[in-house]
Amino acid sequence: MTNAKQILALLRSRAEGDDDAFFSIALQVAAAEARQGHKSTAEEMRAEIERARGRKPRGPSVPIAIGQPRGSLEGLIELREPRFRMKDLVLADKLVGRISDVVLQQRKRQWLREHGRVPSRRLLFVGAPGTGKTMSAEALAGELHLPLFVIRLDGLITRFMGETAVKLRLVFDETARRRGVYLFDEFDAVGGHRTTPNDVAEMRRVLNSFLQFMEEASPTDSLIVCATNHPELLDRALIRRYDQVLEFLPPTREQIRSLIVNHLRPMKGPRIAWEKVCDAARLLSQSEIVGATDDAVKSAILNERKSISTDDIVKRLIDRHDMRVTFMEKHP
Repeated sequence: MTNAKQILALLRSRAEGDDDAFFSIALQVAAAEARQGHKSTAEEMRAEIERARGRKPRGPSVPIAIGQPRGSLEGLIELREPRFRMKDLVLADKLVGRISDVVLQQRKRQWLREHGRVPSRRLLFVGAPGTGKTMSAEALAGELHLPLFVIRLDGLITRFMGETAVKLRLVFDETARRRGVYLFDEFDAVGGHRTTPNDVAEMRRVLNSFLQFMEEASPTDSLIVCATNHPELLDRALIRRYDQVLEFLPPTREQIRSLIVNHLRPMKGPRIAWEKVCDAARLLSQSEIVGATDDAVKSAILNERKSISTDDIVKRLIDRHDMRVTFMEKHP
């Protein structure tokens, strides 16, 4: 049976608004029931805990008192409210399946720990710009009802010897203190090869510190997501530190169609020639296709039209190709 100390701890965590502690203690109670042979009661308790965790919070996803990081963390970590869930992702089925597996492990992390295992939490997202890496990090946070913390590299990397590693230590201490999804975008700025000709000793020390911090256990099981457009620049020693390395690819024709249909609302596209549209979208990223669709919708709204034609979409997709050409010509 549940003892008085556990009941007291439950009441305290509830009064303090510490949901992580509340659910952790509740799972401990369920585990105690299972050890006493009350398996059906334990399973029922676990199911209710998971259902309670899945409910959308009535207020902010993080308590107001610990909202935007302050003090020594100010300028290092930016708090963002997740805007997406798994249902919003238009990615390859295999990739969605692997991300969903991480979500499941995180949701049942206490159950895994009861069996001597820990959930996957260190992820490397690899892919060209605009293929959905940042959006997927947001979707992870949204699906798990966790805050998304973006590590600001401009605040992390400094020219003073030893300071970057110290700031990195602060970030990892925060991941162990406050459960959330921590995103290191453009990670190759930190994780580049230690043997590159233009490398400096300071950045080698930073990378060595990062490798060390990644090996540390985390009581909160916070997710650390590193995203890069240039995996070839990363140090090889990083690979074994990650639980999952996920590759984000350009959209298939089926995904192109899904992206456009999802972003046409509230417009109608009754007779779109999808073969022509998919041909025009070839080689564009997910974000470029979404941007082109949004441009077509805005144009229709301003022209007081309620529907979109094939030519409307194709024209905007061609514009995106032209933007690419212009950028490449000015940035060889």
